[in-house]
Amino acid sequence: MCTMTHFAVTHEPAFVLNTPGFETVPTIESCGQAPLFQVIPAGNGFFHIREKSTGLVRGFRENHNAACALARSLESRIELLASEHLR
Repeated sequence: MCTMTHFAVTHEPAFVLNTPGFETVPTIESCGQAPLFQVIPAGNGFFHIREKSTGLVRGFRENHNAACALARSLESRIELLASEHLR
């Protein structure tokens, strides 16, 4: 007959986090500049790359990853042109 005595022992937690760094919610660090382009779904597996300032569609792709890559490429071209004008 089992008396369940081996279950009567209280178990301590494996570890306790006492440092205040773990109690705060981590914040997302911004790069300091909002994105210039948005990838917007435009149908079944089809995405437009829209310029946020004008609302114009600047490109399109059939794959979300390719659309994001095009948006990054367009943004880097604009940043490159801006930095060349500053020289």
